Amino acid sequence: MEGLAPAQSAGQRLPVRLASPSLYRSIGSVSIRRSVSGFPMDRKINFRAPSLFPIRAQQSDLKESLGVASSSSSSSVENAIRIKEWEVDMYQNEIAISQGVRIRRKPPSKAPLGYSGPFELRLPHDQVADSPRNILEEITWYKDEEVSRMKELNPLEALKKAVEDAPPTRDFVGALRMAHQRTGFPGLIAEVKKASPSRGILKENFDPVEIAQAYERGGAACLSVLTDQKYFKGGFENLEAIRNAGVKCPLLCKEFVVDPWQIYYARTKGADAVLLIAAILTDLEITYLLDISKKLGLAALVEVHDEREMGRVLGIEGIELVGINNRSLETFKVDISNTQKLLQGEHGRQIREKDMIVVGESGLFTPDDIAYVQAAGVKAVLVGESIVKQSDPEKGIAGLFGRNISHT
Repeated sequence: MEGLAPAQSAGQRLPVRLASPSLYRSIGSVSIRRSVSGFPMDRKINFRAPSLFPIRAQQSDLKESLGVASSSSSSSVENAIRIKEWEVDMYQNEIAISQGVRIRRKPPSKAPLGYSGPFELRLPHDQVADSPRNILEEITWYKDEEVSRMKELNPLEALKKAVEDAPPTRDFVGALRMAHQRTGFPGLIAEVKKASPSRGILKENFDPVEIAQAYERGGAACLSVLTDQKYFKGGFENLEAIRNAGVKCPLLCKEFVVDPWQIYYARTKGADAVLLIAAILTDLEITYLLDISKKLGLAALVEVHDEREMGRVLGIEGIELVGINNRSLETFKVDISNTQKLLQGEHGRQIREKDMIVVGESGLFTPDDIAYVQAAGVKAVLVGESIVKQSDPEKGIAGLFGRNISHT
């Protein structure tokens, strides 16, 4: 992806071509606004057709809308649609690259047959490689396919109706602030997690409700519940079961969000907050998802890995929670000094000025680790492995902080 040229300026439009001049003359004019993975695009793309139609419409609908009679003309139109879709995907990639987004959202694809256009000479060397470059990219590619299947089973309109009947959300941000004030330590977001790609199975006898209840007794301010099944052995049923069991701690849906649909689905399953990963999402997408989350009463934890992502996030209005993940996307190694590095200088000043809560993530196992990131400026920590592996999670929390932080 790094070989792509920067995105076009706001005033430019993506050039498009049809299959042939004769076809171009035969089918009128329109401007299509296409959404990518459920997100609205911030650009319009010129195309020629008699009326507006979805770019992913059924082929039979396309033929009817375009009034195409002959099979050869129909084939040309269908190929033109494929070219437009591919160009939009490439354009979206350029926007992401220009903002430093390092995770490709889907496997790269070659240009459709007969393509001739602005991306012809700008294909990056790694664009032809169809294997993911790291575990987060692998998860993201799979998630894109998984969400497509889930949307067919649970249409968005049905989710919107379900949200209307869902119980009110709890104050995730407020719970972290209160825990910090009560204990003098960073508020704990304890993670209900059975496994991870790097560590494998963390807890064989895994009962999500039992673990969540133990975390709450041990003084956790909030809980993070893994909902990814393939890589973390979690599930939305765990989130729903914990909420229905009467656990009072606000719940973070720990999911890899690539589509707004997931926000609605998380809300119907009992989430009080969602995770947004800056390495996956563009600025526009983060802004859009923040807006949806706010409308649904959900908090949003926006996760960063490096200085460039931190700079991007600090330029987006409305963010209250910033998570610093100490795990490298390239090597998967953990270094908690990353937290200190990202909170120095101008970034730290802006965070204090905006009264954001910074959440330290990954690599926290001892009271010294907690003290280190707290001194760097965090007011909350998200911890999973070091406490979920304990036979007694309550004692695990006390050991992590060096003393009992429960309410008793």
